Amino acid sequence: MLQRATASTDNLTRIALGAMLIAVAGVCWAITAHRMQGMDMGPGTDLGTLGWFAVVWLTMMAAMMLPSLVPMAVTFDRVSRGALFTLGYLAVWLTVGVLAYGVVKGVGSLDISWLAWNRGGPYVAGGVILAAALYELTPVKRTCLRHCRHPELLASRSRPGAAGALVTGLEHGGFCVGVSWALMAALFAIGVMNVTWMIVVAALIAIEKLLPWDRAAIGATVLLVVLLAVGVAFAPHSVPAFTIPG
Repeated sequence: MLQRATASTDNLTRIALGAMLIAVAGVCWAITAHRMQGMDMGPGTDLGTLGWFAVVWLTMMAAMMLPSLVPMAVTFDRVSRGALFTLGYLAVWLTVGVLAYGVVKGVGSLDISWLAWNRGGPYVAGGVILAAALYELTPVKRTCLRHCRHPELLASRSRPGAAGALVTGLEHGGFCVGVSWALMAALFAIGVMNVTWMIVVAALIAIEKLLPWDRAAIGATVLLVVLLAVGVAFAPHSVPAFTIPG
C-alpha cells in the first residue's frame, strides 16, 4: 500500500512539473511574439543593449527549449529539484546568448563592407546555415543528442540534494548546447528575432530530442537546413517568412 501511495505521489509530481514547464513555455512564447512585433526580423538585426538582449534571449530559450526538456526534468522526485534543474539548464543557455551577443557585436564593430546584404551577406548567411547542417552529421552531435534523449543517462548522472539538481541542470544544459548550438547559429543567420523561424528551429530541436526515430529526425533536419542555406544564399526572396535586410 505504501509503495502504491509513493508511486502515485511521484506520478503527480511529474505531471505537475511537466505541466508547469509547458505553461511557462507557453507564456514565454506569448511574451516573445509580443516583444518582436514591429522589430527588424532580418539578418544583422540590432541586438540592443546587453541587458535588454539577455532578457529577450532568456525568454526565447524558455519558450524554445522547455517543451523538449520535460522528459528530463520529470525524472526528479520533487518539483523543487526539477525547478532547480531547469534553472541550471537555462543558465547555460543564458551564457551562450551573452557570448553570441559579444561575437555579433564584435563582428559588427569591424564594419566589414563585404558583409552587406547587397554584396557577400547572402553567401555568408547561407554558409553559416550550411555549416549547421553539416554539424548535424558529426559524432559530437550524436553523443550530445544521446544524452538529451535518454532520461536514464540523466538519472545516472544526477546528484543528490538541491545543489545537485542545479549542477545536473548545468551539465545537461551543456549537452543541449552541444545538440542545438549550430541550429541557433543558423537562426542568427536567418534573423534571431524572426518568430516564424524561431518556431521552426524549436520544432526541429524537439523532434530530434523526442521522436523515437533519431536518425530519420536528423536526416530530415539536414535536408531542410541545406535547402534553407541554398535558398538564403541564392534565392532569398523565395524563402518563406524571410526578411531581406534593407
